[in-house]
Amino acid sequence: MSSTNENLLRSEAELKLDLARKKKAEKYKDVGDPIALPGIPIDIKIRGNYAWIAGSDHTARKIDLQTGKTTQAYKGHSGPVTSLVFCDKRPGSGEGDLLITGSWDKTIKIWDTDTKAVISSTVAHSDFVKTLLVVPSLGLLVSSSSDKSVRFWDISSPDSSDGLPPVGSISAHTRPVESLAAYLDVTGTSPHLVLFTADTMGVINVWDVVRDTTEDRPIWRSTLRDELKYHRTRINEIVYGDGHLWSASSDETIRLHLDPVPTDAKRKPSPPITHTKAFRAVLPVYLHSKLDSDAFPYLIAGSGDSIRVYDVFSLDEVELIKEVEGHWHDVTHLRIWLQESTDGTRKDLWIISGSLDSTLRKWKLSGLVVPTPPVTEEQNDTPVKNATSGPREQLGLTEEEEKELAELMEDEDAVFGLYMENY
Repeated sequence: MSSTNENLLRSEAELKLDLARKKKAEKYKDVGDPIALPGIPIDIKIRGNYAWIAGSDHTARKIDLQTGKTTQAYKGHSGPVTSLVFCDKRPGSGEGDLLITGSWDKTIKIWDTDTKAVISSTVAHSDFVKTLLVVPSLGLLVSSSSDKSVRFWDISSPDSSDGLPPVGSISAHTRPVESLAAYLDVTGTSPHLVLFTADTMGVINVWDVVRDTTEDRPIWRSTLRDELKYHRTRINEIVYGDGHLWSASSDETIRLHLDPVPTDAKRKPSPPITHTKAFRAVLPVYLHSKLDSDAFPYLIAGSGDSIRVYDVFSLDEVELIKEVEGHWHDVTHLRIWLQESTDGTRKDLWIISGSLDSTLRKWKLSGLVVPTPPVTEEQNDTPVKNATSGPREQLGLTEEEEKELAELMEDEDAVFGLYMENY
């Protein structure tokens, strides 16, 4: 087939996809009580009734989930903000009054959440900062990057304007390190950090990380404990809790790694959860069962532009309960929101979803877990009215810009090209 025909076929496919998204954007424009964002959410954290957004518009934002309004905006990065975490100005206070952000501009910045002032800025990597993970009890910040490295930073004095002191690194991955997870292992005589690092090749490395005080300056050293190679390609998110490591991948699977740090014998993961589209987000809601009786035993995942709800009561026989439509582009984030009632007597459990369609949407868990009734032929034939404006028009994007933004968290080469072209 000639190159001309290939381009023609590709254009026809893109036109069909664009039309489908326009129809879906109109059909579901009010579903999930959407909050429109000025850019794509690249990371989302929920604290109280607020969503903190790391955005493609170079800004970190604090958004009131009940009103949808931005209450604070943190501007200072020269590229999209990719990750955010919190730490205490006074270590051990539990206040979380400092915001830490990572960006395409290769820096990590620390902000005072009250004044919005930048306390420090550290050139942390030679390529995009992808993910941040904070371990408050150890005074440790972990960062990962498109430069294939993982680095450790001392945050025992986070309000210092001198920048973050480096205290170790990992350089074992051969592809960008996309996601991090960790827990403190206190079972032995010397408690240490167990760190999971996942890359775009589909590899998850498991590390024992210990603090070495024999040097002039304390440093964190890592030892590879295990290498999990069950995915065929890019891992988009990993989540650890209660002895379970969940991973969502572009190979169209989610995997659960039971006892992911074996000592005596290797254990195979449970059978994968599969779909026809890449999984970008995974949320094991049952880990929050102590907070809400509705939380057990559900797993929620983002695949394509839909949210899929699974019953994971039997981890070897996962059952799809429901597929929820609302977003018109890929679902990239799923988070828990515990909304406290006005009288303070209870907390309602909501799911917050973020998407490449530049919206947040809110879903009450009790509604998500109700099975979808069967669709009759008559219902299925209901026409969708023509959209007067589609997703591209709503965001003011050109066709080329939409394609580039859709690849924001998928294709490293395309992302770098967009970055160099515009910034």
